Amino acid sequence: MESELSFSAADLAQTRFAVSPMWEVVTSFRLLKDPTEPPLHRRWAAQVRPRLLRAGLDRGWLAALVPGGGYLADFLNPTPAGPFPALADELAAIRRSTPEQVHADLATLVRKSGPSPRYRLLHEEPEAALEKVAAEIETYWELALAPYWPRVRQLLEADVFHRARQVAEHGSAHVLNELHASVRWEAGILHVVRRQCRLTRDQTGAGLLLVPSAFAWPRVLTRSVPPEPPQLAYPARGIGALWEPRSPGPAADAVAAVLGRSRAQLLAELDVPASTTQLARSCGLSVAGVSQHLTALRNAGLVTGHRNGRSVLYARTAVADALLTPQPAP
Repeated sequence: MESELSFSAADLAQTRFAVSPMWEVVTSFRLLKDPTEPPLHRRWAAQVRPRLLRAGLDRGWLAALVPGGGYLADFLNPTPAGPFPALADELAAIRRSTPEQVHADLATLVRKSGPSPRYRLLHEEPEAALEKVAAEIETYWELALAPYWPRVRQLLEADVFHRARQVAEHGSAHVLNELHASVRWEAGILHVVRRQCRLTRDQTGAGLLLVPSAFAWPRVLTRSVPPEPPQLAYPARGIGALWEPRSPGPAADAVAAVLGRSRAQLLAELDVPASTTQLARSCGLSVAGVSQHLTALRNAGLVTGHRNGRSVLYARTAVADALLTPQPAP
């Protein structure tokens, strides 16, 4: 099946890019529901799946609203107000979803996936149920995405900046033709093939919102809720290298001269998010010593902490990644 989205000059003028935390929530959650090992995200999934099972998120609200394939609830992906919205902004928009929007989405979910007690609660008490949905999304974010967000966001922002430069150099048609193998621009019409649902201009608002995603691969996903602009989530450039280990190499020695060898070692170990106990074991330090160093690194904006049950996972920030990246000679 092929969808055709026609464009006027006004639609092209209103076409823009955005990095959306909620698109990463729904696409990553769907990826984890797939029983097959995700080849590009195996390293990430191996760390995250056990946390989600312990938290019971495999059978919660997200599991009901994001089936393993096909349609997912449109209210989970509100239109971002700007190019880089925070998760809190998108959760606030989800909480503001109208009962009419929720009921329409539930009707589609029931038709495709069958009834569910959670659907019934959402239908009868949408405001209270949306609070529960938002709370579960926050939990999922803290366990599955927050520790990795600096790395993921860097990838998505790089894609946006690259394509914005391509628009300036080659025009919008060139960029739209390069988004994905299933997307083609021709004579003022955007063709999207192999879509389960048709997407036409009379079903959408004006313009187009293009959303790079780290977890959408190998497909594109769309959202169409008039009068909002249609959204198209596509695989970001460079996904294949997203989870490759980032060895600090000689840069760690320079950082150690400033921060001290133990703190530089901890930063190097945090290529993968880890708890205080795990870091103490891998670095040969006491738990108390690791805790003191992590407090100092956190105060300096070099690591972040994320609750994982009774423990806390620590992750490097983008600032720390930059410090550990070898710089070219002037």
